[in-house]
Amino acid sequence: MELKVKQVQRVDGFKESLYLPAIFTGFRLTVRHFFRNLFGAKDVVTVQYPEEQRPVSVRWRGRHRLTRREDGFLKCVACYMCETVCPAKCIHIDAGDHPDLSVEKYPVRFDIDELRCVFCGLCVEACPKEAIRMDTGVISMAYASRSTFDFTRDLLKDEYQPNEVTKFLDEDLPKPKSQAEALPNSVGLPAA
Repeated sequence: MELKVKQVQRVDGFKESLYLPAIFTGFRLTVRHFFRNLFGAKDVVTVQYPEEQRPVSVRWRGRHRLTRREDGFLKCVACYMCETVCPAKCIHIDAGDHPDLSVEKYPVRFDIDELRCVFCGLCVEACPKEAIRMDTGVISMAYASRSTFDFTRDLLKDEYQPNEVTKFLDEDLPKPKSQAEALPNSVGLPAA
């Protein structure tokens, strides 16, 4: 197979050696873009951030969040599925026994290192309880120190306000009054 080569005829001379035509062509292009941006043409791609937000697709994988059950506690049962499937190994979970016997475990510690995360979404797909989501819409994560990228269990909650006193500590777990109340759908009481 033969390649076709395009020959470009170069024009050399005094006019080209001064670079003035190229300078004026570039200046004309710059001035045209300046006035187009100044008077707000429709084809301007500049977004005036943070006053104007860029539209985010519904499939966008943003910052992680942990969802809650109806009683207000986290849906996560510390099954380690998201930690196992994570290719970047950025999720770390420590499980504890839940005082409510109808719930097997809960995460005492649930940390995600967002600097190591590759935002692949495998943790969301692996979760059997749909406890972890990546639909926050948070796309700009710029912080001053590396330690602020380590998101803990309380920072990953649905509605986190940085000044709120943490409402759900380990001591604040819903505790049943009896074993029958802890396992309402059970046929019998668990062995002690």
